[in-house]
Amino acid sequence: MTKRTFKPSIVKKARKQGFRARNSTKKGKLVMKNRFLKGRHRILA
Repeated sequence: MTKRTFKPSIVKKARKQGFRARNSTKKGKLVMKNRFLKGRHRILA
């Protein structure tokens, strides 16, 4: 049996893709803005 290659971590995901991570950079703010304007159900991870 092969081992799982993807082992999701909520903490790691939040630190990389969460609100504080996105809001800390200009490009991150742009990502949030564009997803909001597009009408995404989930603006963040």
